[in-house]
Amino acid sequence: MPDRSYFILVVTAGIAACGGDTTTTTADVPVQVADSAGVRIVSYAHTPTTPPVFRLSAEPRYRHGASPGDYAIQEISAGRLLPDGRAVVYDQWNVELVGLGQDGAPYQVLAAEGEGPGDVGHINALFVPGLDSILAADLNLGRMTLFAGDSVVRATNVRIPTYLGVKGIGSSGELLLATRWGPSDFDQAWLAGHMVRFDVRTGAADTVASYDFMPRIPPGLEWDPIRAVGEVAVANGRFVHVRTDRAEVAWYLPDGSLIQIVRWPAEPTLLTERLLEPIEAEHRKSVRMHDPDLPDARVAEVARANMAAYRASIGRPLPLFSSPLADDEGRVWLPSYQAGGELTAVPPYLVIGPDGVWLGTVEAPPGFRILDVAGGLVLGVELDEVDVESVVVYELVDTASRRRRPPGRWRL
Repeated sequence: MPDRSYFILVVTAGIAACGGDTTTTTADVPVQVADSAGVRIVSYAHTPTTPPVFRLSAEPRYRHGASPGDYAIQEISAGRLLPDGRAVVYDQWNVELVGLGQDGAPYQVLAAEGEGPGDVGHINALFVPGLDSILAADLNLGRMTLFAGDSVVRATNVRIPTYLGVKGIGSSGELLLATRWGPSDFDQAWLAGHMVRFDVRTGAADTVASYDFMPRIPPGLEWDPIRAVGEVAVANGRFVHVRTDRAEVAWYLPDGSLIQIVRWPAEPTLLTERLLEPIEAEHRKSVRMHDPDLPDARVAEVARANMAAYRASIGRPLPLFSSPLADDEGRVWLPSYQAGGELTAVPPYLVIGPDGVWLGTVEAPPGFRILDVAGGLVLGVELDEVDVESVVVYELVDTASRRRRPPGRWRL
């Protein structure tokens, strides 16, 4: 069985709830901080408009994928930064795990598709448990594989239920899982999802909390193109939950105990015909790509048919943001939602600190999707004008003259 150190994500801060109610001001916004039955609640009076405390560098440190001799990227679905600035990414189309040097070169294929030792099937998540190691959660093969440099240290079989995905690692080395799919036909307003703590040694899966995972599809629609969902990430060894139609983030300990909620007022954007224009243009482009000889009239007809569910949703509120991610300091990054998903430009990211401090909205370059933020660097994937992917690393530049104090009292 694997040594415990291989599966521990170091948690750098503990939590103690504040007592009583505290009203304070962070930047231009009054903040109410309360302790309710051991749960710290941070409520912003209105959405802060102050500039972000950091930004991406004007130019990337490197870009890999578009130059001669680069790895031939097809579709990157996961990636992590190592402490020394190197990166590891997973190409789900090529089914290969690829390592990149500190400057983006050279590259090395660390693992390819297969079922043998050191091979990969479908990597659900990547983690960095050490200075020179990467841990890959492979759901297809049912195992966790630890790579150090270009070598396989060990592979451990884990039989995780197929409806769950690996989200992170708890402070005691347990895997933290959450629901990743469910049935499409259900009677409830929202289908329940589950946060699960998984013991790698024993294979025991312990459901510690439930949450709103997926809403029922509105009547008259076969599918919902703008459906809000419940999403889970892991920050500093703790579950983080959002429901994408609510301006709220909640933190849970690995045992399922709710410890903090941050709330702010937000007005959703309503879906309009204007917002659908770039989506329909991308649909026409996709149809043309699949059948270059199709007449223009037929291309437009197919694209219009694909847009039927979108047009049936005009006037409905859009989700406030998309799937959250957490960085190495426990900050939560929330990409604002755009109808059409990755068919349109990747939106900016709202960032909230682990103590509930509002850190502002970080702009991302057009077509840039963040994979990881660690060590003062931002790893992501960028699409060019012909939809070719490149791996890009930016520096995270501090724009604050001083560190902001968290609202209320927060003892570490």
